[in-house]
Amino acid sequence: MKRTGIYGGSFNPIHEGHVALAKALLGSGLVDEMWLLVSPQNPFKVNTELLDDNMRLHLARLAVRDVPGVEVCDREFSLPRPSYMYNTLSALSKEHPDREFVLVIGADNWERFPDWYRSKDILSAYRIIIYPRPGYALKDVPEGVTVADTPLLDISSTEIRRRIAFEPDYNGEGLCPAVWRKIRHEGMYCLKSTNNS
Repeated sequence: MKRTGIYGGSFNPIHEGHVALAKALLGSGLVDEMWLLVSPQNPFKVNTELLDDNMRLHLARLAVRDVPGVEVCDREFSLPRPSYMYNTLSALSKEHPDREFVLVIGADNWERFPDWYRSKDILSAYRIIIYPRPGYALKDVPEGVTVADTPLLDISSTEIRRRIAFEPDYNGEGLCPAVWRKIRHEGMYCLKSTNNS
């Protein structure tokens, strides 16, 4: 049975840290493939800067198009909103009985995991991989949960959006080149379009 890591997020926008994490988890052997699950609405976030669902999906696909073993999943687009991971994992498990889905979350999300919808049911039915995040200590990790030895990458979508909007000389640092070209061309995140491809 193929072990498929489910790494959910707004990916607003997807950046090199997201891709590097997916590659690191593949290289660790903890999963056989990674699915980046683009979430249309995180129940814990109200983000007025959230880019259109389909555009975030498109940017994510641009970022991983040449990365073996990493795919982008839009399953939550057709599920009720807000997006609850328990419902998503249940739907994916029914549709793909040949796969063992493994939830991938950051240490910051693990801290809030008890507040997730049906978190105990997720814990009992699915393996979980936690990746480290700066400033978050991992303690009391239960059975069925693995702490991955992945690099600490201090890149955030929030900071990238801020730089795009307020730093005229920002050159796409932290973004995959194809993603930056698309953002620049379309004038996303308050950036004036340059009409350059």
